[in-house]
Amino acid sequence: MTGPTLVFLHALGASAEEWKLVLDHLPTRDCVALDLPGYGAAARRGYLDVRAMADWLADEIRSRALTSCVLVGHSMGGKIVTLVAARAARGEIGLSGVLGVVLVAASPPSPEPMDEDRRAEMIGWFADNQASQAEAATFVDANTATRLADALRTSAIEDVQRSSREAWLGWLERGSREDWSADAGRITIPAQIVAGADDGDLGEDAQRRLNLPHYITADVQVVQGAAHLIPYEQPEVLASLLEGHVARVAQAELPPDFARLLASDRVSRRTRVALMDRMRPPPQTSLWAAEDRATATAIVAQILPDAGDVAVLADRIIASIADGTGDGWRFAALPPDREAWQRGLATLATSGFAALERDAQTRLLEHVADGAIGSSEDAAQLSPEQMALWFEDVRAETVRVWMSLPATMAAIGYDGFAVGGDGRRKQGYTRTAADDLETWQPSPERMS
Repeated sequence: MTGPTLVFLHALGASAEEWKLVLDHLPTRDCVALDLPGYGAAARRGYLDVRAMADWLADEIRSRALTSCVLVGHSMGGKIVTLVAARAARGEIGLSGVLGVVLVAASPPSPEPMDEDRRAEMIGWFADNQASQAEAATFVDANTATRLADALRTSAIEDVQRSSREAWLGWLERGSREDWSADAGRITIPAQIVAGADDGDLGEDAQRRLNLPHYITADVQVVQGAAHLIPYEQPEVLASLLEGHVARVAQAELPPDFARLLASDRVSRRTRVALMDRMRPPPQTSLWAAEDRATATAIVAQILPDAGDVAVLADRIIASIADGTGDGWRFAALPPDREAWQRGLATLATSGFAALERDAQTRLLEHVADGAIGSSEDAAQLSPEQMALWFEDVRAETVRVWMSLPATMAAIGYDGFAVGGDGRRKQGYTRTAADDLETWQPSPERMS
């Protein structure tokens, strides 16, 4: 695995060239900067509406067989990225490799906030012909905090002038005004939302109001010394933010053969969504204090010391306990799971478990398993007998959740989730003998 591919979509009146300085600061990353239809080298394609542009981007991802990617959308491109991310999160075939999203001064799924007098002026530039050099310069200068360097400014102006008249007018008159909020919904794919400190319509306030609510896991960053054209104005800062986000989401990257199988029509949409959600950070809950999380993480590290990021695994486990999606049973001597975990973690916390040396933690858990730790007098704790049962349940739950993760399935070569897509006929297996793999099945050799 080489890390996710970054797929860049530009702003209105720009092209793939707007990302050149950003890409110069990402020399080790696999990057693809695309010209949206109607712009740059694709200007002759004219106008595609919002739905068609989302279809176009989804097809680009599939045609390039991207099993691991992060979508980066600037301004107009941000709206398209969000709609495709929503489709990926809903389990659309061929899009399960979308691991993350970065929105740069992005247009929201809802109608883009824009001063109507300025909209009318911009429409007027292309009303009868292409924009003049002076009109294109007005557009570029109005969207930067300070005047760009001459060569960069000239490049940005030329991009505006070579934009398709139909694409420019189509976006301003229709695309930017369309409301796709319901289609976007709430997206489970992690997002980084970037705003220019001096941006007007699409600054921090607009990003928090209009884009942030569509992402369950998102972080908003404000770039100083930039207005709307952040890729031109602060490319190094933007590249650094991209690096950080890519590094975080890359932890969910799967071996390419396994990722291709997950994205294929052998997997039902419902199954794909469930597995993809397990690749993403679990939702945070106010039920657990920092000490609870630290204790749970230390326990998981004892049970599965080689399970990778045990803190994320622990968060996933206690999140499932908080929302009641556990394994559906408990020991009769224990209270309901949520209460049992609260009291069990509290019992261990009395000994400062999370802060103990690893060997001391091991010895303490051995005593728990032997029924020697707990309190029958304190209603906030579990009795020694209950603690032994609870720790048995914790071990089972930890392994159950770990085994349910796509990364674990890939590591052990499990492909039983891929035997029936959404078609009328379920594919199943044709060959069932030991070590007799079908061509669609990943293997250690194929995944290496």
